[in-house]
Amino acid sequence: MTTINFTKQEMQTVQELLREDTRPVPPVLFEQSMTDLGTAEILPKVFFDKDYHDLEVEKLWKKVWQWACREEDIPEVGDHVVYDIADLSVLVVRSATNEIRAFYNACLHRGTQLRATSGKVQAFRCPFHGWTWKLDGTLAHIPCRWDFEHVDNDAFRLPELKVATWQGFVFINFDLNCEPLEVYLENIPEHFKHFPLENHFTAVHVAKVMPANWKVTLEAFMEAYHSVTTHPQILTFTGDANSQYDVYGRHNRMITPFAVQSPHLGIQLDQQALAEAIAKFGGGDPAMVQVPEGMTARAYAAQAARQRIQENLNIDCSALSDTEMIDAIQYFIFPNFMPWAGVGAPLQFRFRPNGNDPNSSIMDVLLLQPCRPEMRPPSAKAHWLTPEESWTNAPELGGLGRVFDQDTSNLRRIQQGLKTFGKRSITLGKYQESRIQHFHQILERQLAL
Repeated sequence: MTTINFTKQEMQTVQELLREDTRPVPPVLFEQSMTDLGTAEILPKVFFDKDYHDLEVEKLWKKVWQWACREEDIPEVGDHVVYDIADLSVLVVRSATNEIRAFYNACLHRGTQLRATSGKVQAFRCPFHGWTWKLDGTLAHIPCRWDFEHVDNDAFRLPELKVATWQGFVFINFDLNCEPLEVYLENIPEHFKHFPLENHFTAVHVAKVMPANWKVTLEAFMEAYHSVTTHPQILTFTGDANSQYDVYGRHNRMITPFAVQSPHLGIQLDQQALAEAIAKFGGGDPAMVQVPEGMTARAYAAQAARQRIQENLNIDCSALSDTEMIDAIQYFIFPNFMPWAGVGAPLQFRFRPNGNDPNSSIMDVLLLQPCRPEMRPPSAKAHWLTPEESWTNAPELGGLGRVFDQDTSNLRRIQQGLKTFGKRSITLGKYQESRIQHFHQILERQLAL
């Protein structure tokens, strides 16, 4: 595809598009927050060095709040999720109707992992010798109790982690002296008052081991700069270079507008062609698209999204803005969680190390759909793809499967290239890659480097 050069002043900004919206726009989207983060370069070794990984385990993963599961994943007492990060394993369990706890996933007798998979139990029983704990972590039974007179029941409670919930997400923290989650999230709760994800359910969950360090994988989704080369099929309806980037204390945000063409195209599409391109990507029939005279493709696509949600989920989105219905409004909660706001692009991303291998990672993709609280559908079970499988083998992702395959192809080459780098450090763009620069500055601060 032929592309052209252009200046930043020659393209329509997110703020201009928001002012043209057909509905009132949440005020937090009109906020802009960007400071000069400098042009410091990043050493390649942070993406593959085992010592750096070990430092992250001690000073990052054992110290920060991290999303472990959704509340609807554990709706009933005894439901639990096994959450693994590096070589640490955690049991997140609904221990009572209105109570969620998290425990280290290890028997206090000889260290056996209590649960290998998520599921439902009445108690946690060690498969090795049968030591058993109640769902609240209290010791319930030891076979041959007479041989363990030295074991004090109170001292042998399962060690707990900190647990907190936000917007239907369950967070855990290994550090018992950590700051409260609501403090850690800074301005994120205020922003998401406009985007109530607690009124959503997990309609899709796909996970895959990726061929790159967790930071390499995460960073591929922090900027739209790569779209022109990696995802040329979306340029007809994606304002990639138009994206707005905002950085906060430890978190950040990207807003990428849809139903506008990329400035890279070099040709001017009319509103009908834009709307047809969106329909084709979503698996619809472009021949059925007819944009009324005087209506923009953005307004048309947003209205189509409202109708689709009304028909499929019986949810009224008539008051929601066009941007909430079609744009990519992607937040980043340090260190590894990307919650998306709005309804039209209901993605949620999580990135974490694959065990202690610094050269691979686990990526989780969720699609959260709105629902009525009294009619919440069951949470979708995770569909695990093998490392060799295509993302298109998860048809529930629709057209995103091909997009993720394109990203995965890049990641494999990035991970290898970083090890043979002929240059001492990595160079970032000041604006389009500002979120990556911000992420590394917060990471270095967390690691006390």
